Amino acid sequence: MLVGNKVDKDDERTVTREEGLAFAQESGCLFLESSAKTRENVENCFEELVLKILEVPSLLEEGSSSVVKRNILKKQQESHAKYGGRCCQ
Repeated sequence: MLVGNKVDKDDERTVTREEGLAFAQESGCLFLESSAKTRENVENCFEELVLKILEVPSLLEEGSSSVVKRNILKKQQESHAKYGGRCCQ
């Protein structure tokens, strides 16, 4: 799950909603925007994550294959590099 934070500071945004959504889609992630300050969407982020885990039972499995984990990490690093490391600012 990719969560864009500080949506209460829209004028200081460094990553657009569209960029965040595109990055999440390329990475196979859920995407939400939130604000810890105003509590906007904070609870919803946790609810959506739990629902996704319940929808995909393999996410509950402990010790999933290290090959799968390496592939996911590699894909995330490639996507991160594509966006110039801006995903988490």
